[in-house]
Amino acid sequence: MVTLNKIYTRTGDEGTTGLATGQRLTKTNARIMAMGDVDELNAAIGVALSQLTDDRVKGTLLAIQNDLFDLGADLATPAEIKGALRLSSNGPRWLEKAIDELNDDLPPLQSFVLPSGPGGAGHLHLARAIARRAERAVWILREQVEPGPAFNPTIPSYLNRLSDYLFVAARHVARAAGGEVTWVPGANAEGT
Repeated sequence: MVTLNKIYTRTGDEGTTGLATGQRLTKTNARIMAMGDVDELNAAIGVALSQLTDDRVKGTLLAIQNDLFDLGADLATPAEIKGALRLSSNGPRWLEKAIDELNDDLPPLQSFVLPSGPGGAGHLHLARAIARRAERAVWILREQVEPGPAFNPTIPSYLNRLSDYLFVAARHVARAAGGEVTWVPGANAEGT
């Protein structure tokens, strides 16, 4: 476990931050940017949790938040470090199961869903969009900065599946709270 006695260290005042190895990188480094996007995603899920009443979705989101801490620790420890905490390779399959369970109760989509809706659905859509950004940041890390085994290959798969879970959870929550909001193509085109 991690013990923090002091929250501020002043070590980041010059524009760097530390990895789990003690190595310092600039705050604009692709690895640090990906870690920040994952942290923002976790916080957005926390905001969604504050609005939800569905215990099944809440339980899954709490487990996801824990996974995201593991994922962040994984990103904070370069791949060449052996024995470090890594995101479990079971994560994407676990999320697929959770997606299928929620999706079984939903009607097929007849239109695109607007990122809105009651009961915390809008917050879940925001978390979904942040999950997509975090996934892109991980791919930037992989493709542009650290080609090769820069990170656990489960990380982008997990983030991809997580954005799908958040979409389905938003649909599930919105329908239970009164209905999801769907796109009406060209609805405002007349008279503009």
